[in-house]
Amino acid sequence: MTYIAVLPYYKVQREVTGLAQEIKLNERSMILYSDKIVTKYREFSIKDVFDMSFRRIGNEGGFFYLHTSTGVYPYMVKIDPKPFIQSYRKMTIQNWS
Repeated sequence: MTYIAVLPYYKVQREVTGLAQEIKLNERSMILYSDKIVTKYREFSIKDVFDMSFRRIGNEGGFFYLHTSTGVYPYMVKIDPKPFIQSYRKMTIQNWS
């Protein structure tokens, strides 16, 4: 199945070892298909996705929010997710027509 759009996001993991704290950024991808959205550990059916939004934090990146029937899921992003959101909205409008 071919994808429609991809949004890179990351997960911050903090590990305390001895007296030091290490911060690791795990790069991941959210993939939009015609019938679902897939992240590393979750899969959302398009019919369960209500909307998407973005809240900028500082000069770079922010939080991308996936609004679903089971709740709102935040994802940390470094880039503006506008193209991903537009692809989703364009796809859902075409499906309603």
